[in-house]
Amino acid sequence: MDIEAIDRQNDAAKTRPASLFRAAQKFAHQNPIPSSSPAFSTPVHPIRISKPPEPSKPSILPMVLPPATLRPLAFRTFTKKHNLTLTSSALQAFATFIGKHCGSGWREEGLAEKVLDEAAKSWKKNGGGVIVPGEGDELKSILRNLERSMSGGKPSQQGELSRQASFAFGNTDGDAIDSNSKPGILGIEDGEVSLGMSALGVHDDGDTTGSEDPRRWLKIVGAFEQPRLTYNVKQKHFEAASTAPSLLPDPSHKTHLFRHRYNLIYQRLLRNESFQLSSVASARIGSLQRYSSTIATTQQAYKLTPIANLLGRSGSSHLLLGMLTISPTGVLTVNDLTGSIAVDIQYARPVPEDGAWFTPGMIVLVDGVYEEEASSTGAGLNGNRGVGGTVGGKFIAFSVGGPPCERREVTIGVSGANKDGHTSAGGGFGWVDFLGVGSERAAGSAMRELETKVLKKTSSESLSEGRARMVICGEVQLDNAKTLQALKRVLGLYAAEQAHQTPMVVVLMGNFVRHAVMTGGTSGGSIEYKEYFDSLASAISDYPTMLQSTTFVFVPGDNDPWASAFSAGAATALPRTSVPDLFTTRIKRAFATAGVEAEKATGKKADGEAIWSTNPTRLTLFGPAQEVVFFRDDMSGRLRRNAMRFLPFQAETQPMSSIVPNQKRNGGATAMEEGQQPSESMEVDIAVETAESHVPASKAKESADSKVSSDLQTARKLVKTILDQGYLSPFPPSDRPVLWDYAGTLQLYPLPTALVLMDPEAPPFAVTYEGCHVMNPGPLTPQGRKGVAQWMEYDARMRRGKTREIRF
Repeated sequence: MDIEAIDRQNDAAKTRPASLFRAAQKFAHQNPIPSSSPAFSTPVHPIRISKPPEPSKPSILPMVLPPATLRPLAFRTFTKKHNLTLTSSALQAFATFIGKHCGSGWREEGLAEKVLDEAAKSWKKNGGGVIVPGEGDELKSILRNLERSMSGGKPSQQGELSRQASFAFGNTDGDAIDSNSKPGILGIEDGEVSLGMSALGVHDDGDTTGSEDPRRWLKIVGAFEQPRLTYNVKQKHFEAASTAPSLLPDPSHKTHLFRHRYNLIYQRLLRNESFQLSSVASARIGSLQRYSSTIATTQQAYKLTPIANLLGRSGSSHLLLGMLTISPTGVLTVNDLTGSIAVDIQYARPVPEDGAWFTPGMIVLVDGVYEEEASSTGAGLNGNRGVGGTVGGKFIAFSVGGPPCERREVTIGVSGANKDGHTSAGGGFGWVDFLGVGSERAAGSAMRELETKVLKKTSSESLSEGRARMVICGEVQLDNAKTLQALKRVLGLYAAEQAHQTPMVVVLMGNFVRHAVMTGGTSGGSIEYKEYFDSLASAISDYPTMLQSTTFVFVPGDNDPWASAFSAGAATALPRTSVPDLFTTRIKRAFATAGVEAEKATGKKADGEAIWSTNPTRLTLFGPAQEVVFFRDDMSGRLRRNAMRFLPFQAETQPMSSIVPNQKRNGGATAMEEGQQPSESMEVDIAVETAESHVPASKAKESADSKVSSDLQTARKLVKTILDQGYLSPFPPSDRPVLWDYAGTLQLYPLPTALVLMDPEAPPFAVTYEGCHVMNPGPLTPQGRKGVAQWMEYDARMRRGKTREIRF
């Protein structure tokens, strides 16, 4: 053979790839229907199988749809199903859209209902309010998106799938998305987007990512971080404030503060059943009165009378809602949004009797008779001539009482548990995010399910232990050596427990010194104040396990800087800022050191922290599921100094009170949830738990109240006064100044799950009123009791607190 031919064969063998790396041979296409004859072999080129023709989109014949015809269906879909309200302009926009894209089959084929349902879901996803206006760009954008996805008169899911695919950020390799897989499993009913749940680290699928520590779902919301919301009277819902807050706002903001407080209480009364007149009942009463005048009728609803409407109605009885104030002439008056009138309380009785305080600055209900000026007062400086909105004459009051309190479940629209154990949301302000942690309708159900998983109900023997506890110490005066000894004894008690059983929160509330700082008092200046916190840092450094796994929250008082430098121990403006960072560096260093030691020992980074918050401050646990308010104030003493004094009670001349609605009673049962029993060491005020803002109806109840101790009676009066007002500072600005633009942080609406009211002048207590658990831990070292430390321990599982004591 030729040598050159041999060389060419060798070169070809070298360049020929191995059989393993050869390209796969392209076989002929396997025909799903093989030939019946062997003479017809499968061709080399595959046969193209033609796809069936896609069905043509059915043509829709547009029509003119009147809004009045669409209104019943829109009401069922938006109002009944989604709790939304359509304006007339929005109804017109939907009528035009449905008539154009759905045609004559909008009713028979159910096309309009699908369009309205998709539009309502999109409105909720975008965070829209309860009122759906037609003039804004939000509704127009929703209709444009629906128009792109309309197919055959109904919205298709292709647009939604394409949007889900566009957000697949992790798919960087270009892999195709499985068309059979679901684009997303939404854990919220009706596919609602979680408003505010991203801040909590919660996904819509309800995955807890394996974390069982409740501290992960804990958030501290300071007074200056809380969203500023105002109540819109016309649209009857809350909206964000349009102006930026300021410490020196326009004087008109002071008037807005009063209007906002009044509107909140007024709408709360109108939501009360006793202030709602039933049309069926009124018609039935009218028919009974026509046939017989001797038939007893049911009690009619209470009706509020504006003060301006008293003119020309002398001698008639009325029920007023207004704020108690002292006029420049020293006369007690009642003010509302229409005017003011002088009040004579000579014959008035408080409701309930000795059950609440009434001071100027509170919004109260007054029942009495109006008398014109000609028959009541003469001319002169004290005579009311209607100047400046003052109505002439005076109002003779027979009874004075606070507005009925509203439970938290009613405000946010949460009904009772279903058979499956889940709660359902109804009316109310469920879509309002009051604290920036998610609204009840968007995140409430998912967070409550998560709360049930994390805070598992344990047996009664282990209720005194657990991660879900909060330790609250009040009046931690660092310039007192006994206070540090007591605090070390309390922390040592919990540090002896296992790491996963230590309390998740320790709250230290001021005043942190006995006298105001930097005012020339015995507490010294800024250097001495910093040394006090340095001594606290050295004391808590002895318990590294607490610093590594617990959140410490510091709430200041009136004696703490910088406000104390200007107030000299008097009441400072609320809300007040936290303790400056200048004095807290050593404590922060102690937490950082404990974290480094834990990371070296276990290899895991410790998450203990110290938070210097404001007064008041709020703690949220599992988003909107639980809310705890911490407030430090000498409130009981201020109430005693400013309270109105009524004449001594005379049983034979007791006036009949009708200003407070009668509600259903539970007999002698407590207001606690079923299956929850109070601890033996916890004092539960039965009268407060069963009270529903009304006068006791039986003499037996009055005799039981007379046996209540004076300390418990003081706690009852304090709790009822504050929660009925729904405001933490119901005093005149001269007694307790308030920053006008931040007054919304003092509102207790909706009622929190728990309220910690640190008042050193009131006895320690833990009582429940209208579903709100109110606690006063008292001073850490009570006066007159040597060697005793007392504090409050709150269990987030049972939502109850108890007073604990230990000797040191």
